[in-house]
Amino acid sequence: METYQIHIDGIVQGVGFRPVVFLVAAELGIKGIVKNDCDGLNILFNASQSVAEDFFIKVKSVAPLHSKILSASINKIADQAYPDFSIVVDENYNSEKKVLMTPDVAICPECKIELHDSKSRRYRYPFITCTNCGPRYSIVKNIPFERQQTAMQPFIMCETCNDEYQNVNDRRFFSQTNSCSDCGVQLSFIQKDLKVLSDNSEEVLLLIRKYLVNGKIIAVKGIGGYLLMCDASNSGAIQQLRIKKHRPKKPLALLFPDLAVVIKNCEVNYQEKKLLQCAEAPIVLLKPRKFAYEKIAINDISPGLNRVGVMLPCTPLLDLIANDFGGPIVATSANISGSPIIYEDKVAVDQLFEFADFIVSYNREIVIPLDDSVVQVSKYENHQLVLRRSRGYAPSHLPYKLKNNTCFLATGAFLKSSFTLAINGKVFISQFLGSGECYESQLMYKQTLRHWLKMYNAQPQVIIADKHPQYFSNNYALELAEEFAAKLQLVQHHEAHFAAVLAENDLLATDEHVLGVIWDGTGLGDDGNIWGGEFFTWHEEKICRVNHFDYFPVIAGDKMARDPRISAFCLLNAFSENADLIKNKFTETEWINYCSLLENHQGLFSSSVGRLFDAVACLLNVCSLQTYEGEAAMALQVLAENYVENNGFLIDASYFEMFLPDNKIPVEILIQGILKDIITGKQKDYIAAKFHYSLVGLVASVARRFNISNICFSGGVFQNALLVDWLEHELGMYYKLYFHKVLSANDENISFGQMVYYDNVLKSVNTDIFTNITMAIHSDN
Repeated sequence: METYQIHIDGIVQGVGFRPVVFLVAAELGIKGIVKNDCDGLNILFNASQSVAEDFFIKVKSVAPLHSKILSASINKIADQAYPDFSIVVDENYNSEKKVLMTPDVAICPECKIELHDSKSRRYRYPFITCTNCGPRYSIVKNIPFERQQTAMQPFIMCETCNDEYQNVNDRRFFSQTNSCSDCGVQLSFIQKDLKVLSDNSEEVLLLIRKYLVNGKIIAVKGIGGYLLMCDASNSGAIQQLRIKKHRPKKPLALLFPDLAVVIKNCEVNYQEKKLLQCAEAPIVLLKPRKFAYEKIAINDISPGLNRVGVMLPCTPLLDLIANDFGGPIVATSANISGSPIIYEDKVAVDQLFEFADFIVSYNREIVIPLDDSVVQVSKYENHQLVLRRSRGYAPSHLPYKLKNNTCFLATGAFLKSSFTLAINGKVFISQFLGSGECYESQLMYKQTLRHWLKMYNAQPQVIIADKHPQYFSNNYALELAEEFAAKLQLVQHHEAHFAAVLAENDLLATDEHVLGVIWDGTGLGDDGNIWGGEFFTWHEEKICRVNHFDYFPVIAGDKMARDPRISAFCLLNAFSENADLIKNKFTETEWINYCSLLENHQGLFSSSVGRLFDAVACLLNVCSLQTYEGEAAMALQVLAENYVENNGFLIDASYFEMFLPDNKIPVEILIQGILKDIITGKQKDYIAAKFHYSLVGLVASVARRFNISNICFSGGVFQNALLVDWLEHELGMYYKLYFHKVLSANDENISFGQMVYYDNVLKSVNTDIFTNITMAIHSDN
């Protein structure tokens, strides 16, 4: 007998891979060991060459459902005799760490059956799990994934659970999260005076139902943080929740007990059903049926919009709550709007009674905070758009091949924070980490990053950041560069967007030219202005800005991004005769002040398509003041969708009909056309649709001018499902269109794009120069 080693790399820990290997080894009569290591899964065993090869093939073919094999190899090693086959837990974890972390997995069908089976010993146990489901990333303290390195470490398995854990024929064989009501996690129901009303699970569940029915707001500890819950049919409770959260209009998510209730209340296609029931269990945006408005307070939950965010229970606790209640429940992140989700128990007790009448907690630590992920499927082309990438999807690993093994850290953008860590040849992308403008989000970002650096023993050699000197991610990058004596590199915001979508679609090595259409709200440009309506080309490892929307003035600083009136005001600058269209939206003092600012303007200019959406929404009187980011654009999208639903993709002309692009797209032509349609009494939905159509035609016009057939899209504007569908409808037959697949189109992808840009474009640049430039920028501010 010879000795062999099989090494499997990828998502191979916390998914039941070792039990599968054990069973295959028993079937083939092989002796050896299998263990989780810092570099993945390793199997050492005795066999003849032919049996070893059969074993290798069989192990790969029966890989667990939630595993992801990136590479697998078999090699003959020095002979060593094994008496049997066993699973080994090796506590010597000093080797190079590069194993992928496993995302949290929603409750599996088998556990759900047990949860509701009165004959099961885990009947109504709110923390039932097995090798196929349960918390993973949210509870990991170190790698590799072993119970003693997770938040499950304090829970000692009872004799029965331990027997399951040791039983090769049990579904919980070597399940690191195994527990039951006798030895596991314990619920508690807490009232405002901090008195624990009950720590008995069944009593807690009864109290939750009782108080939801009575119109109370309850904070419930989820898998990645606390959720605020109330009855989705109770308009008063929802309005109280909005007041307390300082969230007047931003849509709230709905938790449904099962798919049948979702289908009864919402339009659901096959792809949306799959998303609702998948292991990632995201929030999915769905269109409510007409009669649902009678049973559910849809207008309070998603005011002014035509979709609601719907999710099915991803944990047994949420499953019990939803099924006990029997109908939809509002389930939104426990925070003040703009702040990160609260996930620490002490903070929850200190702060959440400002929002909630009661708190439901449990005694297992959340190590890494996670919001719910949000996904939409476009109506006409069935494009899957990831709007927020977090629980279930994160951390993400893309099959991007680094050009060297340097440890890179990319710190991302501002409003949609994430970071990307490249270490030992692997690229890891964090979850959505909130807005960099909020101090609490900055703390959460720092804590999560430090946790990653500690787990991987990472010492960044190159740190990559956005060029904007006032971004938290830029400032923190400078701090980290000094701490680690790392080289600091700056990457322009929109070029990072383009690099991200190129890499995600494997286009970096193409010989053909690629056009990048990068549209969003804001990003500091190379000329010091605010970009956001950009066209780039990619060829021979170079990104060139080849066209952009013509600049318009930026006044009132960051306020412009929150106030669509100001965008409309600035864009009407050349059409003073039409000022009355918006003048009544301002106080007399505001109007005088803004006129003065515009008349004496010597500041920044913008090319932002995001601000164009804001301005048009204001001109059409659908949103003049935003209460949350993207509100105006979403309102405009709803108008356009109403038109398309009634008329199809049929528009008589584009606002750019006579436009032949050089290097600037004349915004005045666009605004002039919209003003003409408003003044002549065209319907609002028609104008909104024509605006979308004009943007689609503009993309085709630029692509024709440069004779490019490959077009990539990135930036927050391309979270607009109607715009994506219209691009496919008009251009799909003539061009190859590429959108993000795994990553969000918004700024969550910036950190990955920064790393890709450095690795492909700036690798030969003297980064010390950029470090000095950054130091100078910071010293001047």
